[in-house]
Parts: sequence; C-alpha cells; structure tokens
Amino acid sequence: MITSVLLIVAGYLLGSISSAILVCALMGLPDPRTQGSRNPGATNVLRVGGKSAAIVTLLGDMLKGLIAVGLARLLEMDDLIVAAVALAAVIGHLYPLYFGFQGGKGVATLMGVLLGMSWQLGLVWTLTWLAMAAVFRISSLSALVATSLVPLYTYWLLDSFWLVISTAVLALLIIWRHRSNIRNLLGGSETRI
Repeated sequence: MITSVLLIVAGYLLGSISSAILVCALMGLPDPRTQGSRNPGATNVLRVGGKSAAIVTLLGDMLKGLIAVGLARLLEMDDLIVAAVALAAVIGHLYPLYFGFQGGKGVATLMGVLLGMSWQLGLVWTLTWLAMAAVFRISSLSALVATSLVPLYTYWLLDSFWLVISTAVLALLIIWRHRSNIRNLLGGSETRI
C-alpha cells in the first residue's frame, strides 16, 4: 500500500516538471507561457524556439510519463496502480505543482504513459498521430483524433478494465484542455504544422 501511494505521488511530482519551461530557460528562449499560444508544450516551443528546443521538450515530457508508468510496471504493480500512476503523471503535467497549476495540454506525457503501459499501445497511438498530421498538417487535430481512439486501442491491445478506464479519463482531460483548439478548428483558424 505504501509503495502504491508513493508511486502515485511520484507520478504526479514527475509529471509536474515542465520540460517546455526548463528547456526554454536553459536555451535562453522566451518563456513559452508568454509567447505564441502561451502553452508550455512542445508545439508552442517549436513556434518560439525552433525544432531542437521542441524535440528536447517533447522527449522530456514523454519521458516523465514513461518513467512513472514504467517504474510501476517494473515493480509489477497491478493494473489499478498502473492506471492511477498514469493519471497522476498526466494530471501533473496539466496542473503542475511547481508552476502554479498552469500546465500544458498533456499530449507528449500521454505518449510516454502509453509507451509505459505497452510499447505496442504507444506505437499505435503515435502512428495514428503521424497519419493525421501527414494528411491534415494540424497538430491539435492529430492529437485529438489519436487520443480519442486510445481507449479503444487499450481495450484491443491490453484488455484491462483499469487501463481502459484510465485512458478514457485521460482522453477526456486532454480533449478538455484542447477546447480552444477545438473552437479554432471549427472556425477554420487553427494553426498548421
């Protein structure tokens, strides 16, 4: 029980680390919360800092989800605890303790969480994102479609009640965080890649 609680808390604290803010500070770039979309995520870092900064941000945000869930898997925790750690890591990114609970949209951290659950699940999600991006050239649309499908992918590949529930909750949270993007998509004004 203590190990489970520690893993969940660690998942949240790890998720609360903002790769975007740290990368921009270390690379002498503007704070992403004050530029572009004002979102501390890889897509906005791409706008304000270029490809290198965006790639490092993406990897940092992905790794925190992968490490949190991977550690729970390594310790052979049951699916309920893995699901809770996954939720904690993404919620940490969305509402980070260290940055006034104002975080990013959770897409890269979700990718890491999914890879931690199963590399096949992470791969299918990533391929969906890439296919949508190749066709529509809109990052938010790609994320929304891939994330909406992830509970179905989880059921198909893992067939775990708790993991399906956690990915469904994560999908809803990430869709909620993209509500301004959804308005822009419906209005035809969303930025293209």
